[in-house]
Amino acid sequence: MKHVIKHTSLNHPITQSPPILMSPLPKIIYLSILLFSALTLQGQESLLEDYKIKWKNATEYTLEFARAMPEEEYSFKPAPEEMTFGEQLKHIAGNMVWLSSSYLNGAKTTLDPMNAGTSKKEIIAILEKSFAYAAVTVDHLNEKMLSQNVNFTAGIMTKRRILLLMTDHVTHHRGQLVVYMRLNGIKPPDYVGW
Repeated sequence: MKHVIKHTSLNHPITQSPPILMSPLPKIIYLSILLFSALTLQGQESLLEDYKIKWKNATEYTLEFARAMPEEEYSFKPAPEEMTFGEQLKHIAGNMVWLSSSYLNGAKTTLDPMNAGTSKKEIIAILEKSFAYAAVTVDHLNEKMLSQNVNFTAGIMTKRRILLLMTDHVTHHRGQLVVYMRLNGIKPPDYVGW
């Protein structure tokens, strides 16, 4: 059926089809696409959720190194200017406590990894506490907070970058621990980063 519309300035009829009503099938497809899109976006994990999983893996993996090295080798250093194996672990712990408390809104803490004891047991204990402190700090962050800037020693950066720096620092020093262990004829733990 055609409608005739008379255009006043042209004085002749213009033929126009009536508005087409959407059939049920396109509506169903359209709504399905919308629903699928919403569920897909909802199912995506946030950076923080992914980070928490990786941090847990990094914690367990680093502690495996600490446990695998015999206590008598905790004082080993490959060169005079290097830290000992035990000092490397305390340095890892100290850095994560410092970054968490100073730049990521971590709760006040009395943790002082650099002044912890020197035995294997004492170092593993402070390492566990430091990883746990950092994990609790990250648990209290939200996505919006990650975009907040902090005045870091290397300049202004986001809290997101501080998180990445914290992970990178652990990885860097854990890589050094691999060398310490190999130089002592000890097989490092197998990689379990996933």
